[in-house]
Amino acid sequence: MRTIIEHYPNWSELKIHESSPGHSGHSLRLKKEARHYLETQFFLKEVLGNKVNGIRNEDLEKQTFDDESFDLVITSDVMEHIYNPELAFKEIHRTLKPGGAHIFSVPLINRFKPTQRWAKKGKNGEPIFLFEPEWHGNPIDQKGSPVTMHWGYDIVDFIEEHTGANCEILYYDDLNYGIRAEFREIIIAKKDN
Repeated sequence: MRTIIEHYPNWSELKIHESSPGHSGHSLRLKKEARHYLETQFFLKEVLGNKVNGIRNEDLEKQTFDDESFDLVITSDVMEHIYNPELAFKEIHRTLKPGGAHIFSVPLINRFKPTQRWAKKGKNGEPIFLFEPEWHGNPIDQKGSPVTMHWGYDIVDFIEEHTGANCEILYYDDLNYGIRAEFREIIIAKKDN
């Protein structure tokens, strides 16, 4: 939320798409205070663009939104669960208005090592792990989400290569905000005006 406020102080008036939000923190604040906020989840066996339990169904790799639909796209610990992140980053960039940004957190597990693909998608949509199977919590699936990528700092190069966005990794360590932990980086990928 701090990144959103610092880079987009008029955030409450902007069109915001948040994919796979949680039920607390910045997600709750955005949902309550942003006038043009849209939440999406990915329901694998449902029709894209339709609502499921009142929530729009979207696959970040092939979204149903028009070009330049949003000022901001927010994802929190989502991009390590995408099978084809190059498609997802391209789609997110496509849906951003000029001057907009994708603001997101993702665990940079590999830090100074190159990014590793951790799993690929099987024929029936199941994960085929290339290393030790790893799962994270998922707000709509008790089984969880498979980890597909172990990102490093080279994520910035990956995004810039596939989208042309201007990327920056922001670091926060501020006990006044309760921020001191591992994997606290926030990435902002801005679309040119």
